[in-house]
Amino acid sequence: MPRSVSLLPLVLAGLGACGTVAVSAPNAGIGPSPALPPPQKSLVPTVHIAKAIGWPAHVRPTPAPGFTVASFAAELDHPRWLYVLPNGDVLVAESNAPPKPEDGKGVRGTVMKLVMKRAGAGVPSANRITLLRDANGDGVAEVRSVFLTGLNSPIGMALVGNELFIANSDAIVKVPYVTGQTRITAVPVKVTDLPAGPINHHWTKNIIASADGSKLYATVGSNSNVGENGIAAEEGRAAIWEVDRVTGAKRLFATGLRNPNGMGWEPESKLLWTVANERDELGDDLVPDYLTSVKDGAFYGWPWSYYGQNVDVRVVPVRVDMVSKAVAPDYGLGSHVAALGLAFSDSRMPANYASGAFIGEHGSWNRKPRSGYKVVFVPFSGGKPASEPVDFLTGFISPEGEAYGRPVGVALDTKGALLVADDVGNTIWRISPLAAK
Repeated sequence: MPRSVSLLPLVLAGLGACGTVAVSAPNAGIGPSPALPPPQKSLVPTVHIAKAIGWPAHVRPTPAPGFTVASFAAELDHPRWLYVLPNGDVLVAESNAPPKPEDGKGVRGTVMKLVMKRAGAGVPSANRITLLRDANGDGVAEVRSVFLTGLNSPIGMALVGNELFIANSDAIVKVPYVTGQTRITAVPVKVTDLPAGPINHHWTKNIIASADGSKLYATVGSNSNVGENGIAAEEGRAAIWEVDRVTGAKRLFATGLRNPNGMGWEPESKLLWTVANERDELGDDLVPDYLTSVKDGAFYGWPWSYYGQNVDVRVVPVRVDMVSKAVAPDYGLGSHVAALGLAFSDSRMPANYASGAFIGEHGSWNRKPRSGYKVVFVPFSGGKPASEPVDFLTGFISPEGEAYGRPVGVALDTKGALLVADDVGNTIWRISPLAAK
């Protein structure tokens, strides 16, 4: 009770007046071997999130030099994820969290609900996919159509042949698709269930198809921060599943990934990569979110250890057997940046952006000063990250520290421009080279 009395007023007063302050250099959590300071313990965790206010008229994010940014579509309803169809049509998952009656109970739960509301995530889910079409090629969508409804907090999408697969918060479903259609009325058919339930803490589920289309890979985040709901509640979670596209049979492909989201096939190595959000409340400088290749059968540590074999003493009992086999991820992105979207670039981009990964960083709540709230580009060489991330799209935070928007999903359109879903600004941004139309 004493903690609840002291914590809630602090949160209500500004969601920024409590906890610790980052002391490491800004790039300490970045790179193939990021610096990991000792964990910081605090009675009250850092709660420092940018209040969502939306975009004022005539204000837009700032692209990297040599690029221009335009609104591809605006006035959407919490657009989280993007998928570009072969004919150039863009599918947008307008989605938010499903009902989670057992998540967020107690003081901590109350605080997190307030945090999410302040961050712009407190709205009901539209539960639909919208189709956008740039009919005249001017970089703005003139056609907007409700493409598919009757979904349950959808995120990931993947087209294989004439079937479109969608990852709901509790299952992968599919519908028939004909090139050029602007609306699907068929009832989605379940392919396979995905871990969900009344907690469903990290509810977003993403999918990607294998090169031959025979398999789907699905991300499933953990049901807690560090297993505080019990290990039984984590069955099948904090993982990437491999799913047989035809039969729905599935197996765990990789585990110990606290909250993987974006996925992509790295063009040179042909390996699957993902971005993942690491754990909170170990201090402002722990633990770096990361970008990593995903090895079949690998265990990445959660919840018993982080960034390889660094033990998290909050998780009891300590599992030496699990810690000893934990694989360190390939590349740290910085602590609490909330890396969600991932899209690999190609030669349609200028040379200095033609090989690497675009990453949508949704932005921190557990760090002061804030981190993320931007899109970065990680250059690659030889199939691996080659240098530090470069800011590609910034300006999501106002001079007063409020959030005009928050980037989530990213995707290259058929002309090679980058599309960014902004779920607070309710906009899809299109970033293209100045020389391009």
